[in-house]
Amino acid sequence: MNLHLIDGTYELYRSFFGAPSASAPDGREVGAVRGLLASFVALLREPDVTHVAVAFDTVIESFRNELFDGYKTGAGIEPELWAQFPLAERAARALGIPVWSMVEFEADDALASAAVHYGADARVERVLLCTPDKDLAQMVQGERIVQLDRRQKVVVDEAGVRTKFGVDPASIPDLLALVGDDQDGIPGVPKWGMKSAATVLAHYRHLEAIPARAADWQVQVRGADALADSLTAHREHAALYKRLATLRTDVPFVETLDDLRWRGAGPGLPAFCADLGYERLLERVPAPRP
Repeated sequence: MNLHLIDGTYELYRSFFGAPSASAPDGREVGAVRGLLASFVALLREPDVTHVAVAFDTVIESFRNELFDGYKTGAGIEPELWAQFPLAERAARALGIPVWSMVEFEADDALASAAVHYGADARVERVLLCTPDKDLAQMVQGERIVQLDRRQKVVVDEAGVRTKFGVDPASIPDLLALVGDDQDGIPGVPKWGMKSAATVLAHYRHLEAIPARAADWQVQVRGADALADSLTAHREHAALYKRLATLRTDVPFVETLDDLRWRGAGPGLPAFCADLGYERLLERVPAPRP
């Protein structure tokens, strides 16, 4: 079987900025949630989708905000988008999809943990992390745990990660620590860019293995002395940034693998769709597979 693990927060953002605006009968903006429902129904209609779950950032802040003041927060999220976060979780549940609502952890941590936890079951042939988020690239393993960019219809396996980023999946946290991640509020180490970081990490794999002196490096990088000096001066910060970028794999789950089998939409879906003024979606919801 294939296991599809969905980044619900990403899907909601994608829908908010990509789907048309729409109003519920009571006047609320619900275009993003309607788009989310349509996207999930399209996924459930695909023949290889049998086991599925979705993780949401119920709040944006997590344990990482206690580690670093500059880490991303919910500040600046458009009110019309933020108001649809609770609706998005209700939408997934109404469709009968198991939902993991993250508060202490992030949705990415839930997906990473689920890939490890459920992926260990011999019945799972492939885990598909349904998100293009570069953070999840660290969880890719061979062709068994992969990323699926549903918008581009592209599957990224371990070779694909190396092609895209220039490093192995295990080095992604180190890469993000060096170059930074504006989306997550990780500033990175001064002077380091994607090309220099990938070149060095392709050889040394992890920050801790990079020699302090450029003269000891076994790779040639332009401006190596300045890069080495910057890393030395910011070594403690780099270690923190790596910790921030490293996904947790210890999120607890109560569901068994069998609980993730999609058994059809819940009985509350018609009422939920009526609340959104989106009854026409019901015609496209597939019947559960035997």
